[in-house]
Amino acid sequence: MTAPTDALIEVEAASVAYDHATVLDAVDLRVTDATFTGIVGPSGSGKTTLLRLLLGSVTPRTGTVVRRPGLHIGYVPQVETVNWQFPVTVGECLLMSRTQRLWPWAGRDERREVARLLDRLGLGGLQDRHIRALSGGQQQRVFIARALLNRPQLLLMDEPTSGVDVRTRHDVMHLVADLNAEGLAVVITTHDLNGIATHLPDLVCLNTTVIAAGPPAEVLTPDVLERTYGAPLDVLEHAGMRVVVDNHAAFGKVTPLARRATA
Repeated sequence: MTAPTDALIEVEAASVAYDHATVLDAVDLRVTDATFTGIVGPSGSGKTTLLRLLLGSVTPRTGTVVRRPGLHIGYVPQVETVNWQFPVTVGECLLMSRTQRLWPWAGRDERREVARLLDRLGLGGLQDRHIRALSGGQQQRVFIARALLNRPQLLLMDEPTSGVDVRTRHDVMHLVADLNAEGLAVVITTHDLNGIATHLPDLVCLNTTVIAAGPPAEVLTPDVLERTYGAPLDVLEHAGMRVVVDNHAAFGKVTPLARRATA
């Protein structure tokens, strides 16, 4: 069974459980060549598991996951999960992602490709530097370059801007948007509703199951957010932008777009 011609991955009614505890329940998700989607939800809502389901590293208990034949997927993990003391340089880190040959031996073409990617991501000249010597933003871009080395059609990113400053967050997301505009499908998880999610073309609000999916203007509503996060949230407008705040929070001179319905 293969995915429809315009789909990279088709997830239908997929459920995943760990030790009999359901993490994902009846999830539907369609990833196409043009996808640029953010997955939002509270901690423990199944966001990382959904990425792993797309990647193929977990198998659904029920439902189906159908991938386009020959699909290449790049994966960028949360930087907090990386052992930065591991004795590896930037260039070696990229080469370890190769699927066809064993590290550390690399041919001239592979070394050239590593240099090209590092230049593209603003890391030129850092190939021989230890990864722990880089800034947080540089470390994140190293793992993006690593994921891109095998020329994927789909890039999966787990909290790509977690723990970085505002400037780095902007730079990383600008880079990812450029990659998507060039034809790379992108799915990311994020906790950052205002800094990231409101700027993405499409969102999936997840809490074990998909609560809502679509453009931010359609899914970032008080009702959907409360069902997703289990807490009352307001959606406000500030300088023409949607802003999500706690229901009781004061936000200066803002105009409410909608508020949680009272019981």
